[in-house]
Amino acid sequence: MNNNITEAISVKEITKTFDLNVAVNNVSFSVPKGEVVGFLGPNGSGKTTTMRMLTSFYTPDKGEIFIEGINNLTHDVEARSKIGYLPENNPLYGDMIVKEYLELIGKIRNLDTFKTSSNISNVVEETGLQRVYYNQINQCSKGYKQRVGLAAALLHEPSILIMDEPTEGLDPNQRVPIRELIRSLSADRTVLLSTHVLQEVEETCDRILIISKGNLVANGTISELQNSSLEQKEVEVEISGNQIEKELSKINNVTEIIKISNSEEQEKFRIRYQGEDDIRPILFELCKNQNWTLWELHQVVTRLQDMFYSLTSEQTNIE
Repeated sequence: MNNNITEAISVKEITKTFDLNVAVNNVSFSVPKGEVVGFLGPNGSGKTTTMRMLTSFYTPDKGEIFIEGINNLTHDVEARSKIGYLPENNPLYGDMIVKEYLELIGKIRNLDTFKTSSNISNVVEETGLQRVYYNQINQCSKGYKQRVGLAAALLHEPSILIMDEPTEGLDPNQRVPIRELIRSLSADRTVLLSTHVLQEVEETCDRILIISKGNLVANGTISELQNSSLEQKEVEVEISGNQIEKELSKINNVTEIIKISNSEEQEKFRIRYQGEDDIRPILFELCKNQNWTLWELHQVVTRLQDMFYSLTSEQTNIE
């Protein structure tokens, strides 16, 4: 493998069809080494199918997937060795003690006795399992069961961690430490996580991918997508002066002006506009030219929830 590879995951025009249903349609993206990337989409969007192709559980009908430069079709075992995978339903042997289960995973991964013992010590420390290490898995809370699954996924020292809904079924108090754990695990690894909890994405991820009806509809940082994904942008402005609304309506690309408040001295508006250019410098110049007093001017940041809904609102499939 070329050590100069900078992409942990490279997906090139992959398609997967089940009968007449196109689950994933000509999807391409890359995940640079060291990033935490959120993979979002409604139920039936193709998220899980894509992740199963990344981890070699499914084979694409068309296209290629490279794991740190390794083709996961022609060099399946080598590609899998680079990945730690935590599936959505986190399969565990509930009757086993945590220690025994991790030892079993070491044998499955063909680690020798010394390597298994050393790696178990490392992942137990990293995932915070000391408290339940000698407990039966069925006696562990849902949060600790997720930690056991993460420890198992990390036992063979993968450079890439892929997680499907890692906080599914956790209560709010359990979600926070798992989010913090995921962020800490990313210090030395590339992380791709699928989730429908948007707060997790905002607090955990460097970048997001959004898939809808099998098609990749967004790829970028949250701020990039907030600035570009919606057709209309908004600013709020508070001004005192004469004939304000009339003059504002003359600005090119303004599609709607909404009066938010009106006092004897000041008027506040929300202005919606189209186009790539920021309207705020134009508003500032207009205030100067009209001899208005500008009290407030700021861009209205699009919420991730609104952006997600805008990009996926026509999703109708069931996965």
